[in-house]
Amino acid sequence: MTLPTSTPSHHRPPSADAAWRPALWGLLFVLAGNMLIDALEVSVAIVALPAVGDDLGLPAGEQHWVVTGFAVGFGALMLFGTRVVALLGRRRVYLAALLVFAAASLASALADSLVPLVATRLVKGFCAALTAPTGLAIIAATFPEGRARSRAVSVYTLFGASGFSAGLLLSGLLTEESWRWTFAFPAPVALLLFLCGLRLIPRDTPPESLRRGYDAAGAVTLSGGTLFLVYAITSVPTTGWHHARTLAAFAAAAALLVLFVRIELTVPHPLMRLELLAHRPLLRSALGAAALNGSYLGLLLLSTLRLQQSAGWSPLRTALAFLPAAAPLALSALHSGRMVARFGPARLIALGAVFPPLGYAWYLRLDTPVSYAADVLPTMLLVGAGFALSFTALHIQATSAVPADRQAAVGGLYQSAVQMGAVLTLALVAALQPAGHRPAVLLITAVGVLGLLVALTGVLPRTTDRHTPEET
Repeated sequence: MTLPTSTPSHHRPPSADAAWRPALWGLLFVLAGNMLIDALEVSVAIVALPAVGDDLGLPAGEQHWVVTGFAVGFGALMLFGTRVVALLGRRRVYLAALLVFAAASLASALADSLVPLVATRLVKGFCAALTAPTGLAIIAATFPEGRARSRAVSVYTLFGASGFSAGLLLSGLLTEESWRWTFAFPAPVALLLFLCGLRLIPRDTPPESLRRGYDAAGAVTLSGGTLFLVYAITSVPTTGWHHARTLAAFAAAAALLVLFVRIELTVPHPLMRLELLAHRPLLRSALGAAALNGSYLGLLLLSTLRLQQSAGWSPLRTALAFLPAAAPLALSALHSGRMVARFGPARLIALGAVFPPLGYAWYLRLDTPVSYAADVLPTMLLVGAGFALSFTALHIQATSAVPADRQAAVGGLYQSAVQMGAVLTLALVAALQPAGHRPAVLLITAVGVLGLLVALTGVLPRTTDRHTPEET
């Protein structure tokens, strides 16, 4: 799932007494509409996976790449995308990303094999990494401070939180005709947003004082290392641990990720400031969000294949079955900030982290024939409760008590963790699928329990560092 993250603006926003002009409504339509299509990209692909696999002749162990490709592009290139926007300007990059997103959507729909399909999904993930955080920065630079900006942020957040649910429904309906429509439909939407954005997105110029340095080497090594790691994990069931191809993939992944860390420690302007990981609330939030998002998407991947291929459910019926897990976040999005202010992020995160593992454990009893009310619905309701309580609180906790000049770096690191949790969990679930339903569900449950344990460290009293002020 995707929620907006903060990015600093290059210009002072308008004064609080500026009028809410019709052009501002149009701009909000463009930004919120793009946030919606960014957020639904994962859910539309999940429901369509069995149809994609049948049409392209993909084994179950390879179908996850359709979802994983987007998550790698989004997560591994999020920090690089933020750097590109900072150096080239919001308007220029935002509009270019919309055009590329539209072209990649059409290319996805026309793909006739796995490699071009995954490549286009990777490109779309990078486009989302360019636009998702930038929309909030445009709002901060354009909308008057006060009630107008708060209303704009609320609408933007609501569209982001609703995107996953909307994607489930759209994919369920379109896949009934053809999975290719599921991948093609964002193209005209992105083109419409581009045409409107040409007129409505304000021009901006990056400050001359901003020192140049993209750190492309860091972006390439992180994304490359992640792709090799996923390939290595998912190769194990078919080739074994000792196959030369598997060992080479693990070695390449390790080498690239070690090189990434070295680059980030030595370049003047790294994409990832590793010292930020010493900030306990950020580290707890990053690990907790990675576990929450990863375990949830792992469950949906497993459930999609089982319900459609084993139980014979249609794509639409499968999408409707997943809604109780996705809808609560959208319904609670406008109230989640007040909940965090009242109860504190750490408490909400800990409470929310209890429910998903219970749902996953319940899912272990799933058998054929499938009873939706007894087998699937309780799990979806429990997972939905976990997201409604903790997802926004995780983001707020991550960015709390962080200086303004580091908000962008912290927000980007957090969002990267959300997506990378999905990448790794999806790969592990795909690797365990050949062994049957139960091992994969046990893994998903273990990831959920890990998120709970991390959350509990934020509310349980510490036995060390007693004189250190508690971070929340």
